[in-house]
Amino acid sequence: MTEAKTAGLILICFSLLHGFVAALNCTSPTPESLLNALEKELFPKKLLRPVKRFSDTLNVTVHITVVGILGVNEKAQSLTTFIWQVMEWNIDGLSWDEKECGTKRVSIPREKLWVPDVHISEFMDEDKSPKTPYVYLYNTGRVFDDKPVRVVSSCRLEIYTFPFDFQNCSLTFGPHLHFASDIRMIQGETAAESLAESRKVLKTKGEWELADIKISPSTLEISDGTYSDIKVYLILRRRPILYVVNLLIPSCFLMTLDLFSFLLPPESVDRSAFKMTLILGYTVFLLIMNDLLPVTGDTTPLMNVLFSVSLALMVASLLETVFITNIQFSSNQYSEVPHWLSILVLRYLAVVVFLPPKEKSNRTTVCLRPPAADNAMNTSILSSRDLQSISGDTSLEKPPPELALDELRKLSRDLMAIRLQMDKHFQGTKTSQEWQMIGMVIDRLLFGLYIIFISVSFITIVSIWIWNNSLEG
Repeated sequence: MTEAKTAGLILICFSLLHGFVAALNCTSPTPESLLNALEKELFPKKLLRPVKRFSDTLNVTVHITVVGILGVNEKAQSLTTFIWQVMEWNIDGLSWDEKECGTKRVSIPREKLWVPDVHISEFMDEDKSPKTPYVYLYNTGRVFDDKPVRVVSSCRLEIYTFPFDFQNCSLTFGPHLHFASDIRMIQGETAAESLAESRKVLKTKGEWELADIKISPSTLEISDGTYSDIKVYLILRRRPILYVVNLLIPSCFLMTLDLFSFLLPPESVDRSAFKMTLILGYTVFLLIMNDLLPVTGDTTPLMNVLFSVSLALMVASLLETVFITNIQFSSNQYSEVPHWLSILVLRYLAVVVFLPPKEKSNRTTVCLRPPAADNAMNTSILSSRDLQSISGDTSLEKPPPELALDELRKLSRDLMAIRLQMDKHFQGTKTSQEWQMIGMVIDRLLFGLYIIFISVSFITIVSIWIWNNSLEG
């Protein structure tokens, strides 16, 4: 019994000196012979890290190929991708002769080998991808582990430039337990090679496309030790054409229609009813298209700001139309314009909107209405001679009846009142004219703000689109 233990210790020491396992000897070039050799030398050690000494570091090489971009959830701040993950590592001391054993590569069950505990740090959900039960083992001791992974990862999404946005999401590959002194992660291929391979096999043609891939080694330092990681950055670009056609173009049409509504004369057309119809249509449009807009609590997209400002301008134009209409029909009842408002609007804003104040007319208005006292006296002393002079009859005849005199006096008063009312209606008072001028200046000012807003929005959208395409190239 003692001799058996001594022989076992000698065998273990010999194995540690020459490698994790010894070279395999196959009795014949058949699968059964190779399997027997693996059962004897390798499979019993599946619980140990395949290195010669505990102080040795095992190098694990990682290759990443993106097969599909399944979706981006702005509300949950997550990215769903489908990738092929390839890991390679060496079993120290393992080898066999290709001719003696009949093959240089064999597939063996995954549970028969020690597999590094490499995971993705950004995982947010269970991996629901199909499981691959086998790995490849080469005659040089190289293990090739290729498996599909459905990754639901956390990603900080920046949607300020929606729908012309880019997203930079990282996938960090590293061991869950082993420190950098135990497992060191090695980048398997360059970022350009990984991008070319991913674009070649990418299956999805949905809203997102793969713009670029960046790969860099990194380390995570904590109080207990240091972990070795590989960071893969996936640069995603949103295809904006769907949102341009369904959101931006209809919104621009409605804004342009509201802009041209300023050409309607408020004194002859019910402009407010037209603008109210536009506001209702724009509100229904936003409610229908609300599902297409991203929802996050972090950042407000620039497009949402555009829609909000557009709706605010429409409401402001409706209020301004109500004000203008009220001035047109009720300015005679207004009190005098405040001095500061007159200076601000008629002197400064009128120049800004290219509407200089009207020059005073040189015509003199003659008031045919005599003073009240004289008017009463003249009315009371209206005689038959005056009536004869009015009628053109200069001969002295019998005066008309008193009833005719009363009727002529009433007719004279009515004609004078009508004349004064007509003059007041057509010429207007100074206060009424000032209020109407203020209304014209405000109308022209809002019209100019509309033009500026639409122009700036159009230039901004085109610039972001061009910048988006230039980054793609």
